[in-house]
Amino acid sequence: MQTPNIYRIFKQNFYTMKKFLFLAFAAFAFTAGVDAQTQNLKKVTELKMPKTADDDMPGTRGAAVAWHPVYKKYYASFAGNVAFPMAIFDATGKRVSEDDLVTQADTRGLWYNPATKEIWGNGYDEFGWFKYTTDNKGNITEVTNVLEGMYQPNDQCVGAYDPAAKNVLFLSGSTVYKYNSKGEEAGSVIIRWNRTKKDGIDEDQSIEETPEDYNSVSLIFTGIKGQELGFLNVTNKEVELYDAKTGFLAKKLAFPENAPVEMMFGFSYANGIYWIFNQEMRKWVGYK
Repeated sequence: MQTPNIYRIFKQNFYTMKKFLFLAFAAFAFTAGVDAQTQNLKKVTELKMPKTADDDMPGTRGAAVAWHPVYKKYYASFAGNVAFPMAIFDATGKRVSEDDLVTQADTRGLWYNPATKEIWGNGYDEFGWFKYTTDNKGNITEVTNVLEGMYQPNDQCVGAYDPAAKNVLFLSGSTVYKYNSKGEEAGSVIIRWNRTKKDGIDEDQSIEETPEDYNSVSLIFTGIKGQELGFLNVTNKEVELYDAKTGFLAKKLAFPENAPVEMMFGFSYANGIYWIFNQEMRKWVGYK
């Protein structure tokens, strides 16, 4: 009767166990990555707005940033008054508009409309939606109201645009509302704040208010599949990306610790860059 080779048996069992542990760890890492991915953002550019805080009608809160892919220019504005500054910048962040350019609209959201190749926006309360007419260099020549009246769920909403669905999106409470090009409601999705699909729905969640950790008026649309909707977690200084169909959290993007964040306005997305507005320095800072 042959005596078993104890060393050979131990070696086989060792490699079997090692392979099992490796596969288990890989599966855990993948699951954790899917459920709670966090990526650190780095500053890539900035857009310095005109005027100083001591000038007449300088504005305080940044409304939004939009990117025009034809002119390769950024359009940025203050929120709050038709006489507050607006500015146009080239792709490097150099301002190319005059010091005296103003919004001509009580701006909240700004977006690029690929159907008309124009920069559109929404205003405060019943101001409605508007568009900027430009010359062949991208300089603004006229502002026109497209829809006059209340075409948003609340007075301070900052609109974002979904070009595929041709819908303007607004955050109100814990719900993202969709409006079509005629200003008609076209659906909605409830945001499951800080909960992944694996976590499931919180049955006690209130949908009437935005949680206190979040910017309550601004949202972004990235166009990234499964991570289309973005919100600013002011407490954690993070962008949280959510699935536009389910409303569940998909990914987190962390700003640097010294990044300025605001409870209202001052948060935007354009040209693949996440923007926050530095009120003290009066500039939009872009991160990627």
